Amino acid sequence: MNDVSLGTLDFLYAPSAEVAADVAWFTEVLGAELVFAIESGGTRVAMLRLGTDAPCVLVTDHLPDDRPILLYRVASLADASERLGERGWTPDRTVDLPMGPATTFHAPGGLRLAIYEPSRPFVVDSMAGQRDF
Repeated sequence: MNDVSLGTLDFLYAPSAEVAADVAWFTEVLGAELVFAIESGGTRVAMLRLGTDAPCVLVTDHLPDDRPILLYRVASLADASERLGERGWTPDRTVDLPMGPATTFHAPGGLRLAIYEPSRPFVVDSMAGQRDF
């Protein structure tokens, strides 16, 4: 059986009904570092660094339900998708994130995950410091 190598858990993509309020709480109460807070097309997304050697938290108001998505890095989205498919994996959908293409999927119990290929790793750095809200 082919090895499936998921890389690091880079991001926790978390839904929020009040992104600005969550950003304030994470930064003021938990001491998180706000990397960026962007509003575009009626959608808000904020990236927060919280904890040592932990994945960044992306708080957003555009996810379709209340479950977060664990976002894992892969070297090649096509190769990882093929190998996972050989094991019976079923993708939900492919989306284009700012840092590269991603495919979402879910575990049998409903946990949401995604794999992404960081084809545009510079994008996150280019958004650092942006504060739209």
